[in-house]
Amino acid sequence: MTVDLDVVVDAVHRRYLAERGDDLPAADRGVSSLRRLVSEEAPLLSSESIARVLRAVEARVGGLGPLEPLLADPTVTEVMINGSGPVWVERRGEVETTGIDLDESTVRRLIERVVSPLGLRVDRSSPMVDARLPDGSRVNAVVPPLAIDGPCLTIRRFRAEPVPLGAFASDRVVDLLTAAVADRRNVVVSGGTGAGKTTLLNALAGEIPGRERVVTIEDSAELRLPGIHVVRLESRPASAEGYGEVSIRDLVRNALRMRPDRIVVGEVRGAEALDMLQAMNTGHDGTLSTCHANGPDDALRRLETLSLLAGIELPLTAVREQLVSAVDLVVQVARVPGGGRRVVAIGEPVESPDGRVRCREVVAAGVVVARPERPSREPSVSPPAHDPLEVPA
Repeated sequence: MTVDLDVVVDAVHRRYLAERGDDLPAADRGVSSLRRLVSEEAPLLSSESIARVLRAVEARVGGLGPLEPLLADPTVTEVMINGSGPVWVERRGEVETTGIDLDESTVRRLIERVVSPLGLRVDRSSPMVDARLPDGSRVNAVVPPLAIDGPCLTIRRFRAEPVPLGAFASDRVVDLLTAAVADRRNVVVSGGTGAGKTTLLNALAGEIPGRERVVTIEDSAELRLPGIHVVRLESRPASAEGYGEVSIRDLVRNALRMRPDRIVVGEVRGAEALDMLQAMNTGHDGTLSTCHANGPDDALRRLETLSLLAGIELPLTAVREQLVSAVDLVVQVARVPGGGRRVVAIGEPVESPDGRVRCREVVAAGVVVARPERPSREPSVSPPAHDPLEVPA
């Protein structure tokens, strides 16, 4: 007679929770007691089947249960749950459904398991939350009444292995970007949601000399830099009582007091844009960051708008002067057919005759069409014998 392992897993899980409770620390959950329960429920199971049942129950008790196999799959970059029903994933840039179906109570339990250890709360009075798994993966949860069809959970996987610059662009564009980092140019990476901005930022930051002191600032720590002198800062949302918030802007201001050689801001999405521009204009060369935008020109306009949100009475002309002086290159990354991410454009901010700031094309359609005109910000660098950014006639 064939034994249904799913039935065994359910039975062992129920008995284990009844005996030990679901709130015990992982260290207090003994594997020996699980083995005993498995033997009592299905004494004729093979050693291989027992191991499968143990892994499944341990995942339910100590991890994210049915999602654990997906989170262990290196090809999965995003896990999406839209209320009760099927679980969706993104693999190699393509969204597909899985064979996993969850009910609403299970989704709520998974969300609670993520946010509770972090001191966060998600309920009707606080129906949205952002969190981070121990491996660095970003988690977003939305529950009713905002999520009409049931609680939604989205997990963006953290990549343990960094992606090299060569995966984003041709050799000539890679040479241009590598030289930009070496010359301490201030670079902003722009793109849409899921375009690969953070991954490209990580690749660019990986070109920073290892001896330099780098301060990274993120709302969810994802950057993994190879240097030996890296300080990682992460913002903190307000507690369930509404206290203790530390914003990206607070961290940018604090980073200026930490004697950084470089500042890397994971994403600019608010008034911290002005503080970042001021840092770029006050000797903190080589700053790297990202922002959401459809193109290099749109990125400049977005930085203008975000800077005006700082609450300081500044005329738009002053903001534009700061912007054109601070940012050296805007790198646009986009998702291409097949699921890959590529650098599609690079622009150099210049002031147009009407007083606006726009980007002069350096890379168009992934091809180098011009070289940056601004001088290097690294004063100790002598001109190379062969200019890697030289554009052939």
